[in-house]
Amino acid sequence: MRAFEYASPKTKDQVVPLLGRNWGEVEVLAGGTDLLSLMKDEIITPKRLVNIKEIEDLRGVTRGPGPGLRFGALVTLAEIGRNEGVQAELPALAVAAADAASPQIRNMATLGGNLCQRPRCWYFRTGKGLLAQDKHGSSLVLMGDNRYHAILGNSGPAYFVSPSTVAPVLIAYAAKVHIMGLQGTREIPLEKFFVIPTSELEREHDLKPTEFITEILVPPARNVRAAQYEVRQKEAFDWPYATAAVALTMSSNKVESARVVLGHVAPIPWLSNEAAQVLTGRPITAATAEQAAQAAVANAKSLGRNAQKIHLARVAVKRAILKAGGLA
Repeated sequence: MRAFEYASPKTKDQVVPLLGRNWGEVEVLAGGTDLLSLMKDEIITPKRLVNIKEIEDLRGVTRGPGPGLRFGALVTLAEIGRNEGVQAELPALAVAAADAASPQIRNMATLGGNLCQRPRCWYFRTGKGLLAQDKHGSSLVLMGDNRYHAILGNSGPAYFVSPSTVAPVLIAYAAKVHIMGLQGTREIPLEKFFVIPTSELEREHDLKPTEFITEILVPPARNVRAAQYEVRQKEAFDWPYATAAVALTMSSNKVESARVVLGHVAPIPWLSNEAAQVLTGRPITAATAEQAAQAAVANAKSLGRNAQKIHLARVAVKRAILKAGGLA
């Protein structure tokens, strides 16, 4: 690991002046479960780390400021999974947080860090760059082993998949993310926070080098039926092949509105309007769930060695819908 400066501000306002003007100069340290590994492997070599663990305002699960729940950026996945308010009001999120990674990582990994974690693409993790291109600009992913890469949003040049297992659930619950930076504060829907980069100078989040996440806000979901489903090789700590999160607002026995979000299948959590349209105005049945699942992957495209992910994503969507509808 290369030498770096270390700063430990005590308030949010003290963080911003310590951040860099360009990506790579400064990194924010929260749980460190991803960042420190990247530094040890010299995938990133920041000149300064800004430790935000001392800022109490960034902790906890609380009410407000409006209706719904507020999650501080430093709340850990373990805290989310065992929080009684989350279990009662956002059960699908509690399940996703409690199932993520391993107990050791859940006790350290923060929600803000989970949303900002870098791709698990083995080309990126071995120093080939975010877009994994050779010196001629050709994609190593397309030429090589792409079993775990994107089947949606994969028209190029990015082919990695968004690694967060809690982001799809939060997006299904219509969460918003609060960001603080040099230009002040801003709040955006969480689905807008994730972006597909087109160059190595960009990152996969709508976050400037001079900004950091302070909190995540989730609106009330008392009348929402939500569920998430993961397809992975083993139940112990493993990265999923595909995940799906579904949130249904019902009117009588029919779907009034729906949000269907796929994970680990695209460079961003994939919000499927096509699947939501199939569900809207109809009761949840096995046939409806299958039609919506087919719609969710209708535009999916194999990169050559990952065709199985299309089938697995369809299964994940169907089972998440049935689970949310009480038919699992």
